[in-house]
Amino acid sequence: MKKIEAIIKPFKLDDVKEALSEIGIYGMTVTEVNGYGRQKGHKEIYRGAEYVVDFVPKIKLDIVVTDDRLDEAVETIRNATNSGKIGDGKIFVLPVERAIRVRTGESGDDAI
Repeated sequence: MKKIEAIIKPFKLDDVKEALSEIGIYGMTVTEVNGYGRQKGHKEIYRGAEYVVDFVPKIKLDIVVTDDRLDEAVETIRNATNSGKIGDGKIFVLPVERAIRVRTGESGDDAI
């Protein structure tokens, strides 16, 4: 099993959810996060004063998939989020040693 952590633009969340649903991947955890990278924030004006916002709002997706679905899931996320512009995000893949479904006690691939 592998865990996919994807950092994406907030408005791309529905696109990713729909794309993953189309290939039969439904479970994900969504977290609102702030990040700093090459996008380097932006300037805003509030009550006439200009200030720099260093951290840009993003969405972090956590998705656990079986090894045989990994490449398909990563490519689906990439295709759904790629605009070709800076700030599209990052995808990280990590190993998962064990997964257990709390309700039934199932473990391994059956738990996801």
